[in-house]
Amino acid sequence: MTQYTDHHGPSGLRVRGTILVVPGRGETRATYARFGARLAADAYRVRVLDAPALDAEDPDVSLADLADRLAEAAEGTASEDGVVRPLVLVGADAGAAALAALLGRAESPAAGQPDALVLAGLPGPSAGTGAVGTWDEELDVRTSCPAHRGNLTEDPRVRRGSLNDAVPDSVLGAAHDGETPLPTLLLAGDADPLADHEALARLAKSLPLARLSVVRGAHHDVLNDLQHRSVAAEVVTFLETLRDGLRPLITVRSSDW
Repeated sequence: MTQYTDHHGPSGLRVRGTILVVPGRGETRATYARFGARLAADAYRVRVLDAPALDAEDPDVSLADLADRLAEAAEGTASEDGVVRPLVLVGADAGAAALAALLGRAESPAAGQPDALVLAGLPGPSAGTGAVGTWDEELDVRTSCPAHRGNLTEDPRVRRGSLNDAVPDSVLGAAHDGETPLPTLLLAGDADPLADHEALARLAKSLPLARLSVVRGAHHDVLNDLQHRSVAAEVVTFLETLRDGLRPLITVRSSDW
């Protein structure tokens, strides 16, 4: 069985970059079919990996394994001219924590040598300890999008109750204290009960090239909630700034609505 799910852009268009997506707790590659297809429609090559297994007893081994899988996944997208840059890693939930911990180290593994990082729904330091009970309660924490709720419910490989699995403290600590020099987009829903918004604001201020985007009304699965179109557009906007020194092509000046 393949370890990846690929989304290719429209035929005939030049590929604008390579995106590797790392899912979170309980999620599958199918969870990001809509997100992957949307970025691919903008001519990005998108590859979705399996969610990482984070061993609380030895998280360093888990992170090293993730680094190896990312490097292999990136290399597998290469053409004769190599991997199409920019190479951007996108992580959700525990996937975001793992990427932030991995890339925030002073001597981080190559992990495919990414050019930028997107962290969506990064859990707070105490996330994953009895946060949900029934499946409906877990869905309420994750999303209010009917389509996403249906996809999660109908996917037999989605592991229910997974949001109660604690992300290793060392991984969460490293994620929130990381010092990655990479351009980083932080995405968080303002209705996410697992997020620590003060900690996210501190993280964004501590990183040299970070942008924190808070999504009004969004829950924990910020890439797949009702606002998924606007969130995907925010990700694409971030991707496009990588070509021009992180300067957005459009500057918005308007009166208050």
